[in-house]
Amino acid sequence: MRHELIYVLYTYNNAFTSDNEPLGAIKGHEVDITLNIDRPYPPVPRRPSYPASSRAREALEKHIQELIQIGVQRNVGHNEEV
Repeated sequence: MRHELIYVLYTYNNAFTSDNEPLGAIKGHEVDITLNIDRPYPPVPRRPSYPASSRAREALEKHIQELIQIGVQRNVGHNEEV
């Protein structure tokens, strides 16, 4: 069973993430995500959220920039309709 698993993993290794392909190597597929801005809105949190550490913010910003560079995410201006 282990040999079969290793064979499958190596055969389809391009479907997994890597440094060069952080979201896997599936090309030619798009997913439409519809954002719901209609009422009812989500409830307001009962307690304030806690800020992330500077280290966590830096890691998050780095990841966001990587997603923008590979075209998964894009910046949206405050006056741009999504």
